[in-house]
Amino acid sequence: MAIRKPTPPTERSAAMAEMLASAGQESKFKNGSLVEGTVSAVKDGDVFIDIGYKSEGVVPADEFGEGAEVKVGDKVTVMLRELENDKTGMVSLSKRAADDKIRWEKILDRYVEGCVVTGTIKSAVRGGLLVQIDDVEAFLPGSQVEVAPVKELEPYVGQTFDFKVIKISNERRNLIVSRRELIEGTMAEKKAELMSSLQKGEVRKGKVKNITDFGAFVDLDGLDGLLHITDMSWGRVKHPSEILKVGDEIDVMVLDVDRDRERVSLGLKQTQPNPWDAIQDQFPVGSRVSGKVVNLAPYGAFVEIAPGIEGLVHISEFSWTKRVARASDMLSVGDEVQVVVLSVDMENQKIALGIRQTQDNPWDTVQDRYPVGSKIKGKVRNFTAYGAFVELEEGIDGMIHVSDMSWTRKINHPSECLQKGEEVEAVVLDVNPKEQRISLGLKQAQTDPWTEIATKYPVGMVVKGKVSKVASFGAFIELEDGVDGLVHISQISDQRVEKVRDALEVGQEVEARVVKVDRGERRIGLSIRAMTMSEEEVKALEAEAAGEPSEPISKSSGSADFGGLSAAFDNAFANVEWQPGDAN
Repeated sequence: MAIRKPTPPTERSAAMAEMLASAGQESKFKNGSLVEGTVSAVKDGDVFIDIGYKSEGVVPADEFGEGAEVKVGDKVTVMLRELENDKTGMVSLSKRAADDKIRWEKILDRYVEGCVVTGTIKSAVRGGLLVQIDDVEAFLPGSQVEVAPVKELEPYVGQTFDFKVIKISNERRNLIVSRRELIEGTMAEKKAELMSSLQKGEVRKGKVKNITDFGAFVDLDGLDGLLHITDMSWGRVKHPSEILKVGDEIDVMVLDVDRDRERVSLGLKQTQPNPWDAIQDQFPVGSRVSGKVVNLAPYGAFVEIAPGIEGLVHISEFSWTKRVARASDMLSVGDEVQVVVLSVDMENQKIALGIRQTQDNPWDTVQDRYPVGSKIKGKVRNFTAYGAFVELEEGIDGMIHVSDMSWTRKINHPSECLQKGEEVEAVVLDVNPKEQRISLGLKQAQTDPWTEIATKYPVGMVVKGKVSKVASFGAFIELEDGVDGLVHISQISDQRVEKVRDALEVGQEVEARVVKVDRGERRIGLSIRAMTMSEEEVKALEAEAAGEPSEPISKSSGSADFGGLSAAFDNAFANVEWQPGDAN
């Protein structure tokens, strides 16, 4: 049996030391760790480094930087990428990765999120800007450059600012900074300080920051206040852009401060004298001034007679004679006009103006041009239910009432005897300049036919005519000269007539006898029944009409009793309110 010889003590100690050294190397050399080594050779674009491992490591020379001089014996810190490369069997090292890790560890020691740093904007990249902070490159997003959005980033390149570190990304090993947060923080402090110091009534300098339809926002050096459109000028302002533009520097008065809601109301016109304070001295009632039309409404025109001072010309004050329906029919915005001050309301800041007062009122002399009783000629301009308007001159009309259109007929509507545009002759009946009314008479320009009616149509005369109208109490018969006579229902027939329309119709020709002529009431009474009267009865009727005594007439065989027919006619109409032309 072979006997194994024990290992000498010295050999066991050497083996043990080798094993411990190997274990120490395994714990020291881990992928991703930083190790220090010595340059052992530089050749073919590679740098060989001895890191104390059983084999050397290699680093590409370009990782030392362009133009860098690397010499054998130089001490360098590198990162262990891989202990034994499958292809070369050498240790894979990286100088660049080691530098990046060292730099990042220094950054973590130097900066924390929320700290403020100073840097210079290096270049514009997609989405923002690169900022050089000492030896660190940080990213400034475009949204963090200013408080307001920035469209062009190039103008910021080369400028140096303070920034706030808002994020440290370990994954990407970069800093994200913000300039906006610093600005907002400064603004908030400044705003709070300014808000506490503002007082109502004080005047501050400001810069127009933004313009809207309802006003403008003014920057009071760190605090925005609203200048409402109604507080921009004592006069009318349609849009703020009429008097302000972005960037204008103006003096404004603090009108109100709401510290709870952090709102400030400003006024521009309040920094200027109120023109209404001296308005009565500047524009006394009755004074004549020039002005410019600045606005039109259906009911009138607003005229600016001084900066900030407007008056209203109501449509009723446009013309003495023209009928103005809308202000735009007479004026346009921008027109220069002469006006007269009619009234001044200081309390409500209103001025009433008149344009027509700058001209002579034609109604003041209308009585001289159209005296009562004079004859005029004019054209029928318009109808109403009660009459017709006749134009005497431009803007001056006279009215013919329906009752003054005919001597012989009752006119229910002016269109029965007149046409629009027709030229007529009339007589001036009345003139009222105060009410601006002229009354005309059409019939008064003609001879009253009733002055000759009694002669032309004596009682007892037989007449012919056409039925012109039918009423419930009788029928009107049109005679010559537009004169109508009335046949009462009782005088239509010997037989009882229940309804006039059953016996007579419009347009029917009839013969009748005149039984009554009343010039005072302008009535002619006719009787169809009386057509059968004898000569004696006719003479008796004529005598009765003349008021002469006559012998009683004996009733002839087969004839009706016509005695007292004129009086019977009056009795028949005693309860009838009749005017020629009445109809049901």
